[in-house]
Amino acid sequence: MVLKIDDIDETQAPLLDHLVELRTRLMRCILALVLAFFVCFYFAHDIFGFLVRPLTQAFPPGQGKLIYTQLYGAFFVEIKVALFAAFFVCFPIIANQLWAFVAPGLYAKEKKAFLPFLLATPVLFTLGAAMAYYLVMPTAFHFFLGFEGPRGGLSTEALPEMGAYLSLVMQFILAFGISFLLPVLLLLLNTAGIVSRADLVAARRYVIVGITVIAAIVTPPDVVSQLMLAIPLWLLYESALLVMRFTEAKETGTEIAPVPPETLG
Repeated sequence: MVLKIDDIDETQAPLLDHLVELRTRLMRCILALVLAFFVCFYFAHDIFGFLVRPLTQAFPPGQGKLIYTQLYGAFFVEIKVALFAAFFVCFPIIANQLWAFVAPGLYAKEKKAFLPFLLATPVLFTLGAAMAYYLVMPTAFHFFLGFEGPRGGLSTEALPEMGAYLSLVMQFILAFGISFLLPVLLLLLNTAGIVSRADLVAARRYVIVGITVIAAIVTPPDVVSQLMLAIPLWLLYESALLVMRFTEAKETGTEIAPVPPETLG
């Protein structure tokens, strides 16, 4: 069965109708976010416990603690956790409402080109967030806790504060999740005709410098975390160029020339 996508809608709705529709879809997104917030707030204790596991595993067994220095600190941490989790739960709904608002103004060819990027966005973001949680955060926390020990006859001990820890975790997850959307952005720009593969190949050295700068800004100030973001970003950039190469070859009907053996050495 072949999916048929209709061409651009023939009707031209007045501006007021578009604004009314936009308001309706925004209200749906807000309502979904509010409902998800209350559900996530009920499970905020368990969700935060899940986010704490990388730190728990970084401490020696039976050691380590999280503190809060203000009486209301733990309460506001759970509110932030609920909001953070609610956004992830509602993302499919928000993306669906965005697509439903934009799609009627697109031609059939544009819909077919844009839809795969919309579907790939949550997948790549989840991969980036999973890498941050399961690989980068445990490695970084082991590195940070390695500075515990005696200093000048006094013992130094890590006492992470709940709010600061949550901010650090959110920084890791958002930085890696958003950064993993680089191929989507590049392929979307290429599909729109804004940049070509030749332009990106010519700018490779500048892109690598930019990736290094971004990794240094969005991650904590340690070399380990920066490298663990910069290297995957560079690989994602190269994978986007490879996809563009196959796409261009398919459109032109030409075969992809194999890489000469002498260039592999």
